[in-house]
Amino acid sequence: MVLEFHDDGIYCPAGQFHIDPWKPVDRALITHGHADHSRPGHGRYLATHAALPVMRHRLGPIEAEGIAYGEVREIGGVRVSFHPAGHVPGSAQIRVEHRGEVWCVSGDYKTGADKLSEPWEPVRCHAFITECTFGLPVFTWEPEAELERQLNQWWAANAAEGRFSVIGSYALGKAQRVMTMADPSIGSILTHGAVENTNAVLRAQGVALPDTVRVTKELDLKAHPGALVIAPPSALAGGWIRKFGNASTGIASGWMALRGVRRRRAADRGFVISDHADWPGLNAAIRETGATRVFATHGYTSVFHRWLREQGYDAHVVSTEYEGEEFESELDAAEDAA
Repeated sequence: MVLEFHDDGIYCPAGQFHIDPWKPVDRALITHGHADHSRPGHGRYLATHAALPVMRHRLGPIEAEGIAYGEVREIGGVRVSFHPAGHVPGSAQIRVEHRGEVWCVSGDYKTGADKLSEPWEPVRCHAFITECTFGLPVFTWEPEAELERQLNQWWAANAAEGRFSVIGSYALGKAQRVMTMADPSIGSILTHGAVENTNAVLRAQGVALPDTVRVTKELDLKAHPGALVIAPPSALAGGWIRKFGNASTGIASGWMALRGVRRRRAADRGFVISDHADWPGLNAAIRETGATRVFATHGYTSVFHRWLREQGYDAHVVSTEYEGEEFESELDAAEDAA
């Protein structure tokens, strides 16, 4: 096999490198900067130029090299290249070719385009390693324009009543996507420290984001009536949110498609906004790769694996330590209490 599944991560024996390993290794190829895929302790890192700034921000000093989308590198006789995954800025699928056999590690990906991330591109391969965070038919996302309408209608209604609109969104990717969807004519956009720290990194590398204001103890909230406030989901459950008084709360997550999750989160509004592929997206992506072998790494793996087998694929479940949407909120909360 071109790639093997070890207890420290996905391994290429011919090239002697790992992809998104969860234990320290000598050489790690990283699909994107989320904490369950980009971990500390590796000897050398290789990631897209656009992913590296956030990785350095989160991991501190690391020995890392950048690579452009589509650029081919040879590592120990293995040809590798990185291709857009549409998940967050700089996210990539990693194509690995050895002796004419091609495998692709998708990391996390989203097939629908947004105003933030480099659009997903299909990678032709023999074997495809896929997430299936939302690998059930119930998960089908609305078009981006409809999501924008829902978000701005909620914000405008709250602003008209003089209330803040506080929305829980992961600090890397989801928060910035919400910003690009928000209509700044409604009011100011305020951000939790963890979100604004990430904004600063992305802006420095040329990512276009609307104007935002960091929430600090000194900030006069009366100067920003009816503002949209973007914070990690965990911040909505702590004392941080109390400073906004009788605010309306929302959560942006694919999990909001499930009524039970909406109730448990106790938010006023759930927005079904995800940076992962939905059910149609997962199936379309796999078809477009042309792969006959498919490995499901995290999400609804057992259900999705059975479905793929019914469709005629040589499908398998792989145990990994990738955690999807839930993992990021804990990191975000710890990064900056604002």
